[in-house]
Amino acid sequence: MNIIKTALASAAVVCGLATSAFAADLTLKLGHIAEAEHPYAQGADYFAKRVGELSDGAIEVKVFPSSQLGDQKSLIEGLVYGTVDMALTGTAVLGQFLPEISIFDLPFLFKDREHAYASLDTVGMDMGADLENRGIKLLGFMENGIRHMTNSKHPITTPADMDGLKIRVMSNKIYVETMNTLGASATPMAFDELYTALQQHTVDGQENPSAHIFTKRFFEVQPYASLTAHAYSPEPVLISMATWSRMTPEQQEIVQQAAKDAVDWQRDLSTKKDQEYWDEIKATGKMEVIEVDRDAFAEAVKPVYEEFSKMVGQENLDRIAELGKDK
Repeated sequence: MNIIKTALASAAVVCGLATSAFAADLTLKLGHIAEAEHPYAQGADYFAKRVGELSDGAIEVKVFPSSQLGDQKSLIEGLVYGTVDMALTGTAVLGQFLPEISIFDLPFLFKDREHAYASLDTVGMDMGADLENRGIKLLGFMENGIRHMTNSKHPITTPADMDGLKIRVMSNKIYVETMNTLGASATPMAFDELYTALQQHTVDGQENPSAHIFTKRFFEVQPYASLTAHAYSPEPVLISMATWSRMTPEQQEIVQQAAKDAVDWQRDLSTKKDQEYWDEIKATGKMEVIEVDRDAFAEAVKPVYEEFSKMVGQENLDRIAELGKDK
């Protein structure tokens, strides 16, 4: 294939034509909901770059950020039906299609990032195999980040401070139950509606990693951020089985390797950017960043595990706990 491309390119030069006139053998569209500067958005761009490098330009990935191809549920449905080639989505929404993978949305599941990575790369990938029967292939887990609380009413330092607050969450049973267990009123809402809802006080607060708090400029309409670190948020890299099945083994190998490279690169970037985002948020002077009693929050949400252990699988919980013993 590359020999043929080289010969054609040489002929084009002789004829005075630009080699860029030659289209890629395969073009893939990848959608996600983040702003272009978000770390996992940059991870998507890095993935596209690696695919181009590894395929010598024979495969092109076009990235569509900021919900251009739809919200997360629409992206996943597009993967299932083959109308979307690739997507980055959260496990919170993916759990609507594979309930077991919602295990990664449980509060205070991991000791640290290394524990999360070890669990995602083993337990998570094992779970991902079950997605293939639903029309989706999991290529790996990038990182959205570590989730924290923000609100417009008052500082949150203990679970009691959550009482009565109307908090936006994703449409996910675990997130809804976690907020309700803390005494808040969980309000499911699409991400692209959130800034306006915060601005107009339709909801009092929300929970997200620092990257979204900064890049979506929630600090402009939320004066209080509390470092609850109540959940780790992975970002699965997904491809439609309809697309995957049309690819040659060589193309599949290139896309899988590029995904692995991009996951490693993006996790490093996300870790580095996390503190930078908090520094930039503090520098605006618009949002107070508050330390909290995390042990009190972890104790308060224990009933969430009792409710969902059967759905996500006690064996999976045990495997994750075992991976965290040496962390």
